[in-house]
Amino acid sequence: MKKTNAMRILDGLGITYETAEYEDDGEHELAKGAALRLSEKLGVAPENVFKTIVMRTETKEICVFCQSAESEINLKKARQAAGCKEIGPVRPEELLGLTGYIRGGCTPIGMKKKFRTFIDETIILHDKVCISGGQRGVQIKIAPNDLIKATDATVVDLEL
Repeated sequence: MKKTNAMRILDGLGITYETAEYEDDGEHELAKGAALRLSEKLGVAPENVFKTIVMRTETKEICVFCQSAESEINLKKARQAAGCKEIGPVRPEELLGLTGYIRGGCTPIGMKKKFRTFIDETIILHDKVCISGGQRGVQIKIAPNDLIKATDATVVDLEL
């Protein structure tokens, strides 16, 4: 497997991780449960798969949130974490320009710019979690503390 930018960053930080490949069916709509289907393809419990959600505040600040595939993000808690009045997901067609990644391949590691990142507190309940490897069809299995370190994330309660 060719190394993605996210993998090169983890290598540079001396962080240990594993990779897993899966058949990409091109279906990445959040409303259709893409992260849940991904957990099935990998044979991993949904609570161990963390999806990346890129959002914009009313002041146009971009913030990144990581949430378990089995849960939905609570927008009130996301606003509280980011310290803003309004927040909403960026449009899928904006992802590549903002982050360097496309929907279904968006990872919190190695985006074009360093955005404030928030990870749901349930991450600490797991030995390893799966996140996108930076391209469709690739996942990174990583220890929660290593993901937090690599993204300089703040751990907060984001669940509904």
